Amino acid sequence: MTTRSTPLIGGLAACLGALAVLLSSPAPLHSAEIATALGPVAIAATPRSVAVFDIAAIDTLDRLGVKLSGLPAKLYVPELEPLAKGAKPVGTIFEPDLEALSALAPDLIILGGRSSPRLEAVRRVAPTIDMTILGKDMVVEAKERLSAYGQLFGKTAEAESVARELDAAVAAARAAAAGKGTALVVMTNGPKLSAYGAGSRFGWIHSELGLPPAVDRLSAAANHGEVISFEFIAKANPDWLIVLDRTAAIGESGANAKATLSNDLVAQTTAGRKGQIIYLPPADFYIAAGGASATLRVLERIKGAFQSAS
Repeated sequence: MTTRSTPLIGGLAACLGALAVLLSSPAPLHSAEIATALGPVAIAATPRSVAVFDIAAIDTLDRLGVKLSGLPAKLYVPELEPLAKGAKPVGTIFEPDLEALSALAPDLIILGGRSSPRLEAVRRVAPTIDMTILGKDMVVEAKERLSAYGQLFGKTAEAESVARELDAAVAAARAAAAGKGTALVVMTNGPKLSAYGAGSRFGWIHSELGLPPAVDRLSAAANHGEVISFEFIAKANPDWLIVLDRTAAIGESGANAKATLSNDLVAQTTAGRKGQIIYLPPADFYIAAGGASATLRVLERIKGAFQSAS
């Protein structure tokens, strides 16, 4: 009796082990329609090998625990740097390396933002989707991409959990900013200045957080904002300056944002006098805009600054 039970126990253990592996793997997908920047795209099966060129997409997929096979050589966001060790370099965020992609032979390629103009060339290598986040309704788009990735990789529960985190973080930042005055979103690029209004790529700062803009009329069309001067900031007299350092975001050398804004005209504004200048995490806000973890870090920085002024 003892000798007969041993194979049974061994067989049961093997079955349980196989079941554990199966349950830990992404659920298979069959002819699912994934929402992309260019509309719904049918994906026949869960991709096992993925190359991603959009930093926001990389950030969100990493948050969901999706392993990525191909990545840009430069990831910009410090928190993402460890991912490079387990992936093949396949170009830059502007220029995918078609030869490297062909050698990798991924099941799926994800483009977005700066890499999206290369869609036609890249899709000749492997199925490709464009997951660009435009920015005006950034939080909404970020959650749409999050939901699509959850569906695509069998991570629906994880995606829903992260979406709830984003909603809570937006609500907390909005509550912290309530009644604290006007804000002006400014980008420094070395010594140069530009500003972004309510309808711009960074307009979500106003719409999602309920922050009244210090200036009503700013061009929403310019991708790099409306060029301004120190006199413009002085005249606008914002209660808060929310600052993006583009030079730091792209990893170039040059005058940093604090040095650029160390100016008498800025110092005379309400924001300058009260020290109400928020320097956002540059790569999170600019390069990885819409990435789940990046957005949470940006919201945490904003919430903390407003809470400290209470």
